[in-house]
Amino acid sequence: MPDEQPVLKTKRLTLRRFRLTDVDDVIVFANDEVWQRYLPPLPFPYERVHGERFVAESSLRDWKSKPAFAVVLGDTMIGEINLRINKRHQTAEMGYAIARKHWGNGYATEAASAVVGWAFETFCLAKIHAVAIVDNKRSWRVMERIGMTKEGVLRSAVPGSNSKHRHDMAYYGLLREEWEHRT
Repeated sequence: MPDEQPVLKTKRLTLRRFRLTDVDDVIVFANDEVWQRYLPPLPFPYERVHGERFVAESSLRDWKSKPAFAVVLGDTMIGEINLRINKRHQTAEMGYAIARKHWGNGYATEAASAVVGWAFETFCLAKIHAVAIVDNKRSWRVMERIGMTKEGVLRSAVPGSNSKHRHDMAYYGLLREEWEHRT
């Protein structure tokens, strides 16, 4: 179990705890309606108070059950990757988001791969899973590239931007032995 928040380094990225200086970067990418399309409903426009709240909550999360990494490219925070650990079941749910300006460069896959490896080792997990709105094919590809298998679709799993519409979610999972076999 981690006592402190690690810094993970990949070929191009640094994954670290959130800092107050990340607020401006968060505000820039969170004010993109296309970027927001596949996330839980967020305020629009996304104002400074929203960014400050997000960064504060992310940096104060209980690292032993809900680690959250800022994804940093150079000096710019370009996204987030987080886990929700279920110690009892030895599982975790992973979530991630990368600024639209940086889509298509493999950053989400690179960050997710680093966090999955770290989480399996650190928390002795048996499985990590992730979900994505079924229309979010880019997110599916990230999950598939890190070795996750589509296990099913959760029908009408989350509310859409209005109360009359709900989204189906694609559910992907990765077992520890599958990860170890890949690496």
